[in-house]
Amino acid sequence: MKCLIIAAGKGSRLQSKFDCKPLIPVLGIPLIERVIRSAMEAGAYDFYVVVGYEGERVRKFLNSLSERLGIPITVIPNEDWEKENGWSVLKAKEYLKEPFYLLMADHLFEPDIIRRLAEYRLEEGEIVLGVDENLENGLIDMDDVTRVEFDEGKINGIGKNINKFNGFDTGIFRCTPALFQAIEHSSASENNTTLSGAVQMLAHENSARIVSIGDNFWIDVDDPKAFRKAENVLLKNLRTEKHNDGPVARYLNRPLSIAMSRFLVRTRITPNQISIFSFFVSLVGAGLFFIGGRPELILGGFLAQFASVVDGCDGEVARLKFQSSQYGAWLDAVLDRYADAFLLFGLTWYEFQAKANENILWIGFLAIIGSFMLSYSADKFDNMMKNRIDKFGGIRIGRDIRIFLIFLGALFNQITITLVIIAAVMNVETLRRLVICRDNDE
Repeated sequence: MKCLIIAAGKGSRLQSKFDCKPLIPVLGIPLIERVIRSAMEAGAYDFYVVVGYEGERVRKFLNSLSERLGIPITVIPNEDWEKENGWSVLKAKEYLKEPFYLLMADHLFEPDIIRRLAEYRLEEGEIVLGVDENLENGLIDMDDVTRVEFDEGKINGIGKNINKFNGFDTGIFRCTPALFQAIEHSSASENNTTLSGAVQMLAHENSARIVSIGDNFWIDVDDPKAFRKAENVLLKNLRTEKHNDGPVARYLNRPLSIAMSRFLVRTRITPNQISIFSFFVSLVGAGLFFIGGRPELILGGFLAQFASVVDGCDGEVARLKFQSSQYGAWLDAVLDRYADAFLLFGLTWYEFQAKANENILWIGFLAIIGSFMLSYSADKFDNMMKNRIDKFGGIRIGRDIRIFLIFLGALFNQITITLVIIAAVMNVETLRRLVICRDNDE
């Protein structure tokens, strides 16, 4: 479906951060690019962007973005950008003769909101607005938000100053071209060229509907405070996205890696470069194990754990900068397996040199095999069980626990017992997964 985005305003309250609001980088990605990518993820494919203030600058960026993403982006100039936002919408009248999405260039949102709007059966002459029914939403600026009063899915009133309301306007619409006629009618009869005025006009005709956005995230990035909130929420969402994190990753590694990713997204460092860096840090740690000596052992353990934290950054940066790829995920997995082998064999060699006991080599071998098989079975197990994994309870055994055990073993110089625990836990967990998958194969 076609998508109209309003990006004509000056955004004076954010000029302390950047002089062109649509191009303000939010965690390394311009605001308008985040809006376009979210809409693309929800199914929009043809974009029309109304520009005004710094219009030529925005146009050049959008032309470049169109080439990078391989999507059509039509830039529509609005010389009257200082007027009310309805004028910007009207500029697209000649381009949109069929239903379309209407978005604001400064409203970040989860794609599921558009998917909900897409499911609504839009009748001729109607519009439907995504409404936030959470009146306690801490991301809302109550002094600036547009309020909505609705009943049984029908909008009765909309505006920033209405006293009776039960929802908030997210600025995310699905419209028929009737919106253009409503703006013109509102301008002629009420001298009101705001978008809210047109929606109110359609509401009087029983043609303005709402769809609840549920608990999906959205925010109007209109001032420095909202900007900080937006970045914090995007970073916070990284924790919930990784539902299969183990306990060490969730409670120790992830908070640290997110803090690092906040910095890394503002650089040109790529996710694959982060993966490679993490791997080389692990190699240095393993090399210290091979060298032997108590100080080297402790430092190697710290480097192994540090590499495990950094290893979380590649995926976080990839998601924040829309750089996720199958190759990147595969590269990360391959490097992790190599890193695990070097670290475990380094520990094994350290202990073998110290005790000259051949049994250490066998224990180390079982630890390496168990680690490899656990990692190999992880994707297959998670894919088969999907949302049913939690049914079997307990702690999710993964690489985060394995590396943390290596760190603890090196720190307290308990190498043999560490290798025994890793060998036992990794192999037993692999067998457990085989049994669960066998019993639940459908």
